[in-house]
Parts: sequence; C-alpha cells; structure tokens
Amino acid sequence: MDVIWPILGFVSGLALLWIGAELLVKGSVGLARAMGVSPFVIGLTVVSIGTSAPELSSGIRAVLGGIPGLNVGNVVGSNIANILLILGVTALVCPIPVRAGLVRKEVPIMIGVALAGWGVMLGGMIGRFEGALLLVLLVVFLIWSYRQGRRDAPLIEAEVSTGRAEQTLEHPPRLVMGVVLTLIGLVMLKFGADLFVDGAIRIARHIGVSDVVIGKTVVAFGTSVPELAASVAAALRRHPDIAIGNVLGSNVFNVLCVLGVTALISPLPVSEHIIRIDMAVVLGASLACIPIMWTSRRITRVEG
Repeated sequence: MDVIWPILGFVSGLALLWIGAELLVKGSVGLARAMGVSPFVIGLTVVSIGTSAPELSSGIRAVLGGIPGLNVGNVVGSNIANILLILGVTALVCPIPVRAGLVRKEVPIMIGVALAGWGVMLGGMIGRFEGALLLVLLVVFLIWSYRQGRRDAPLIEAEVSTGRAEQTLEHPPRLVMGVVLTLIGLVMLKFGADLFVDGAIRIARHIGVSDVVIGKTVVAFGTSVPELAASVAAALRRHPDIAIGNVLGSNVFNVLCVLGVTALISPLPVSEHIIRIDMAVVLGASLACIPIMWTSRRITRVEG
C-alpha cells in the first residue's frame, strides 16, 4: 500500500504535464497571432522562459541556501539535455522541419551565448559584474527577438483568414485568451513536473535505488521535464517552430538569466571539470545543430 500514493502522484504528474503542455501550445499560438509575431518567437521567449523557471527558482534557492556552486552544474546539465534529449525525443515523435533563417540567425546566437557563458567561467568564478553583463545581453536578445518576430507579421496575417477589421475587433480577446492559456499551461507544467519527479523518487526508493543514482537520473532529468513536455506537445500539434524555439530559447535563457540573476545575488564558483569537459559538450552539441538542421532542412528521426 505504501507505493500506491507515489504511483498515483507519478501518474497525476504525467497527466498534468500533458494537459499543461497542450494548453501552453494553444495559448502560445494564439498569443503569437494576437501580437503579430511568429509562433517561433513565442517559443523562443515566452515558452522558453516559462519552462526554464525551475532552473531559475532552484538556482536562487541554492544561492540563498549557501550552495551557489550547484547553479552552474544545473545550467550546464540542462542545456546539454535540451539539445541532446529534448530535440532528440521530439524528432523521434515527429520529424521537425527547420527554417533556413533559423540556422543562419538563432542557432549562431545560441552558440554565441554558449561561448559567452564559457568565457565568464574561465576564471573559475562568475562574479557580479559578469552576472550584470549576462543580464544586459538577455535584454538585447529579447528586444532583437521581438523585432525579428514583427518582421514575420505578414506571414502570420496570411495564416489567419479573417479580414483586418475583424482582426482588430478580435485582437484583445485573442490576446487575453492566449495569455491566460499560456499561464495556466505553465503552472500545470510546474506542478505536474513536481508530482512526476516526487513520485518517481519515492518509487525508486521503494524498490531500493540509492539516493546517489536517483540524484544523477530522476532529479537531474526533473528540471528538463517541462521543456520536454512542451516540445513534444508542440511537435504533435504540428507546431515544430515552438518546439525548436523552446529549446534554443531555454539554452539562451539558462545562461543569460539564470547565471546572471544568481551571480548578482552571490558570485558563483565554477569547477575545473565544468570548464574543461562539460562546457565543451554544450558547445559541441550546439555546433552539431548546424549540419543536422541544414542538410535536409529538418531534424529526422534518425538524427533525433
């Protein structure tokens, strides 16, 4: 009987994750159309920021709890998982078509942010000045993303069959509904991920799995669950632009915002292993996106 409640929590978490991801995708598409930007931009900004919130909240808790060193490892591990795990699983579910502009603009930005993150780590410490610099870069990135998205407005208008007068009348309700669905979806993703991870931990302990193994698997995987659920749901609903935008945006957000905010609170120590090995993996995975996305203009199941 002791294992029944963890199983119920695990299943309930999965259900909340799926429902939340569905609502998030619907809200994101509506929000994109109401704002006159592409769904990719919403995935790159709103969705990625929302699904990366667990990394930010856990990072702030770690700093305030006197263990700031955990933040860098959390960000690095999450960025590796975003590319290798989430893009991989999403492409297995549904091959992801890729815009040519994505390879020319957004992927190089993700690579540049990875290099910037690596650069501020080289001294073995991310100080408050480096944290402030990362946040300035985040603001520049968000402004650039919005302006790029506005350039795609004619494409968005072409997708909507209503006339301009009708769009004007429907614009406020559509915007409000998009915001509401997006926020509800993000909240459900957060609580669903918590239930899912807590249930998985309790089940693993019940069957005798050690805490060390649980920490390296279930807990490490837990912060990537919202991104995974959102990306898979977006792919299944034939909105791969949101899925890719979510992954690229999360990697940018993790470095610029999570490291930036937490470094402002307290300087972050960086281990030699992260500088020499883990960041090389992040950069390698980021660079691998270029040939994978460029060759056939899609991420196939085999590449996934």
